[in-house]
Amino acid sequence: MFMEFCRWLEHTSLGVSIAQSAWLFPLIESVHVIALALVVGSIAIVDLRLLGLASKDRLVSQLSEELLPFTWSAFGVAAVSGFLLFMSNAVGYIENYLFRTKLLLLVLAAANMGVFHFLTYRTVSQWDREVAALPTGAKVAGGLSLLIWLSIIVVGRWIGFI
Repeated sequence: MFMEFCRWLEHTSLGVSIAQSAWLFPLIESVHVIALALVVGSIAIVDLRLLGLASKDRLVSQLSEELLPFTWSAFGVAAVSGFLLFMSNAVGYIENYLFRTKLLLLVLAAANMGVFHFLTYRTVSQWDREVAALPTGAKVAGGLSLLIWLSIIVVGRWIGFI
């Protein structure tokens, strides 16, 4: 059933247009890469702070409040542009193990973020100011986040070569 949906999706007029256009796919891909760079860059700022490696003079809560709207906006652009790219060859992407790996990594990134925000971040007022007071959960979340997002970049880069 899902494969039927993928076949239908790539045969829509938009999917065909993206796949057959000499400039549309590269344009959407460029937007996707720029948006992903903004997502990962803004997340990395917070992650490096959680690890106590950068922005030590800034509050974790302050960085989060300033960057989160920007991160979500860029993520929205990355998700829409990624879906448009997917439409151009939906069956091929679903059959590509690297694409499925990227989706799994995105789920892991979301889970890591969820655990951090619903458990560790709830006590941010207790450790917000002092780098030495960073809880292990914050450091683990920051390190895992960096690792997962860098993996998403590497895997995503290789999707087109398989």
